[in-house]
Amino acid sequence: MESLRQQKVNKLLAKELAEIFRSESRSLFGGGFITVTTVRVSPDLSSAKAYLSIMGNKDKKVIFKLIQDQTSVIRKKLGLIVGKQLRIVPELMFYIDDSLDYAMKIDALLKK
Repeated sequence: MESLRQQKVNKLLAKELAEIFRSESRSLFGGGFITVTTVRVSPDLSSAKAYLSIMGNKDKKVIFKLIQDQTSVIRKKLGLIVGKQLRIVPELMFYIDDSLDYAMKIDALLKK
């Protein structure tokens, strides 16, 4: 069970990461449409898992590789934004959230 503090930090990080991906999408990630679906921080708030949905580009793996390569830049930008609210900016780990693709696949199968 997540603490209230973890839930607040999850929401804060998701909001600010989404803004970073929106504003820096064209320059850092080749213009792909990236949304942050979920963020989960560890109980000690030292690491965060961010689940991303990548749309608008056929080669999701290339964009995801760019995101992983730019993790330190993203963390620095995040630190500039949330530095006054968090003592330590968590280490970021990114994962692809493919639940939307899975739901579309199931929906297509059910329509047959």
